[in-house]
Amino acid sequence: MGRIMTETEMLLGFDKAIKEGHIFPYFQPQYNHSTGRMIGAEALMRWNDPAHGMQSPADFIPVLENYRLIRKADLFMMKTICRFLNGCIESGISPVPISFNISRHDIFSGDYVNEIEEIREHYGVPVKYLRAEITESSAIGGMELVSGVLTKLHDLGYLVEMDDFGSGYSSLNVLKDLPVDVIKLDMRFLSGDLTGRGGIIVGSMVQMAKWLGASTIAEGVETNEQADYMKSIGCNYIQGYLYSRPIPQDEFLEKLKTSSLESTKPSMKLISIMDTGKFWSPESLETLIFSNYVGAACIFSYYIDTGKVDIVRANPKYMKELGMNMTEDEVLRSDPWLEHDSESRAEMESAIKKAIETGEEVEVETWRTIRSKCCGEDHICVRSSMRLIGISDDQAMIYARARNITAEKASIRALAESEKVFRYAAEHTNSYAWEYDISTDEMRPCSRCMRDLGLPPLLKNYPEPVIESGLFPADYADMYREWHRKLKEGVGELEADIPLTADRIPFRVRYTTEFDENGRPLKAYGSAELIK
Repeated sequence: MGRIMTETEMLLGFDKAIKEGHIFPYFQPQYNHSTGRMIGAEALMRWNDPAHGMQSPADFIPVLENYRLIRKADLFMMKTICRFLNGCIESGISPVPISFNISRHDIFSGDYVNEIEEIREHYGVPVKYLRAEITESSAIGGMELVSGVLTKLHDLGYLVEMDDFGSGYSSLNVLKDLPVDVIKLDMRFLSGDLTGRGGIIVGSMVQMAKWLGASTIAEGVETNEQADYMKSIGCNYIQGYLYSRPIPQDEFLEKLKTSSLESTKPSMKLISIMDTGKFWSPESLETLIFSNYVGAACIFSYYIDTGKVDIVRANPKYMKELGMNMTEDEVLRSDPWLEHDSESRAEMESAIKKAIETGEEVEVETWRTIRSKCCGEDHICVRSSMRLIGISDDQAMIYARARNITAEKASIRALAESEKVFRYAAEHTNSYAWEYDISTDEMRPCSRCMRDLGLPPLLKNYPEPVIESGLFPADYADMYREWHRKLKEGVGELEADIPLTADRIPFRVRYTTEFDENGRPLKAYGSAELIK
């Protein structure tokens, strides 16, 4: 950066700077931190004077605003952005939406919206590639006019972003009255400990934006820790030096060409114990487990006074388990109670209250009607295991694991019909039977197994307990373990002659696998028949 131009030099040189392109945009890309892919960019005004070098926006923009030149500069920026987007489209390069700034002077200076629309139409740029960005301070003192401008932009198809949200003293009032689509949160608000008071407030802002139907972008993100934290509270969209500084047009064009390859590796430090407060920390073991290992899971808020439920986090397996091709956005915006009839809701709410009162894990099975835009509706049975992880005077935070057991219920009904016949037959033959839950490694033996072999009604971490007991001899242990690995992979049937018990009595052991409607293995039914 060279010498700072004086105010007089800026005023005298402004028209020449516009004409000769000394004023131009830099682009700062925006990314989805969950995927590492570019999702947009903000165009930022720059001035590089041939004699004095690059000027700071903090120096020249106030001068342009004071002398009512900012409107001309903003319109020139709009032309440059549209020319760039047009060039991308004609060259076969897929562009991303670019945010252009609208100043307070633009809003209050007449027919600005029509002027930018004329520029867009002249260059033939689809409106989906342009986003209007205003600052919170732009709205102060002229709310009705600003609201009218934003409404007109919406009518034309533009999305509207609010920049610097939270920097003023009337943020909530501004947000209440203005129809914005995207809220940009400045990371300077999160000074110090991410999980401190600032983190709590930002987390509430993200949740509030969700309730308003608005997206959020974290601006000024410089570290993986900041980006991971924002992702952990539901804000995936990131803008800042972590991914890219503001860059010239040609460099931005190269990034566009390889945007699908842009990625970052989040830092993660695992801890050795479970701490419920760590569910919101991106570096915790809890977050790793929540996202990758626990199966289908979500975190929801339960409002004690009203009974209202809001899902605030859901892992990818949760959407898959519920089926119906539901997206994360559909799940987070949905009202879970609409899935339940009155009886089912009463059962679920009773379980939630029990989890709150006892602090222990509570399990409940409820029938739900799941609806999605693409697939209509489906009636499913879900087994939920819930535990309290946080509570205030009027709100409880609940961690819940969920499993679709609809196919399992159908099997149980079918088995129940033949249960008496099965028991009678088992008593008159030299055979044993058991049920193996593939996802939980739980085994439930038949009554004859419990009576003759002393097995409990439920064995966990199967098959290890029966190997340790000697029921399956040591020289067959690895083979039997391998069987269970194959069952998890989806093998339909297994059979072998195995000597069982310490007396090595020969039995023919068989497994038959049951699959759900998506072809995933659910359970395996085992039997052991005496070889005579």
